[in-house]
Amino acid sequence: MVDQGVDVLLLSVGADLPYLTGYGAMPLERLTMLVLPRDGEAKLVIPELEASLVDVQPEFALHAWGETEDPLNIVDDMLGSASTVAIGDTTWARFLVGLIERNDERTFRNASDVMTPLRAVKTPDEIERLRAASHAVDRIAARLQAGEIPLVGQTEAQVSAELGRQILEEGHGKVNFAIVAAGENAASPHHHAGDRVIRENEGVLCDFGGTMFGDDGIGYCSDLTRCVYTGEPTAEFSEAYDVLFEAQAASVAAATVGTPAQDVDRAGREIISAAGYGEYFIHRTGHGIGVEAHEEPYIVEGNRDGLAAGNAFSVEPGIYVPGRFGMRIEDIVVAADEGPDPLNQVDHHLAVIN
Repeated sequence: MVDQGVDVLLLSVGADLPYLTGYGAMPLERLTMLVLPRDGEAKLVIPELEASLVDVQPEFALHAWGETEDPLNIVDDMLGSASTVAIGDTTWARFLVGLIERNDERTFRNASDVMTPLRAVKTPDEIERLRAASHAVDRIAARLQAGEIPLVGQTEAQVSAELGRQILEEGHGKVNFAIVAAGENAASPHHHAGDRVIRENEGVLCDFGGTMFGDDGIGYCSDLTRCVYTGEPTAEFSEAYDVLFEAQAASVAAATVGTPAQDVDRAGREIISAAGYGEYFIHRTGHGIGVEAHEEPYIVEGNRDGLAAGNAFSVEPGIYVPGRFGMRIEDIVVAADEGPDPLNQVDHHLAVIN
């Protein structure tokens, strides 16, 4: 905040608040907002009926407001003479507009200007939390690859529900997503599992993850993608998968400290393009991960920032042939001084289930 000339940081709904306080605000019309001045005491302004849910820490005080009070007046009073305010990127617009109406001489900026550099570089403790979450979904993927999770004859939605159940069983506090896409449906990277019945002799893409919470109330995410084939893969599918396997490994190997994020994207994309599948790789190679499933840094063309030790991100190239098939391999990787540290260790080869 000092470096960027920010007088006060305001955090409401979104991941920044629990990252700093361990408390995640409900997305209500009743305002919850951390008021964090550059100098002075931090205060969490919260509806009185929610106050008992907060595990108050020495780093901030609690200011509960009653039903007949206007919380924006309370926050405005706390801002005082502050001229530059960084406000949470996902704060409801009605609250920002209300604060501007009370004092239109203040300059408002995105809180991500302050928070992104902090959250993007993980501490050793954060990395171990991410590793624990990654290993949990690894165990589920291993059961999937071993044929222990029924596929043929099940709908995508049924398999998705089973993956979700196992995510919780493996210690996550919530399921963030469980994509199950069979056959031609896998050509849509973010396919919604539906009533499509999984058949023999087709590829099935499974991308799943959740949030694993610590005793401090802060959660860290998992995110993993693996593909299986329900029978004997076609030559076309096997050939494409071999290309994808090589590309994903190349991007992981390129994820070294100091390497521009776009070069990690290029490492795998060049292999996929050289094999003739370039037009079918339609998304970035990866996204950062931490208290949110998607955060900085993004592994994409145009991001020339060098990876920093402690950056954690997905490496997930894909090949999607419309109307035919789709495939993706995804790991969470940490850039470390000793080299890339893949947190997911489950087999990357195409699992064939007969």
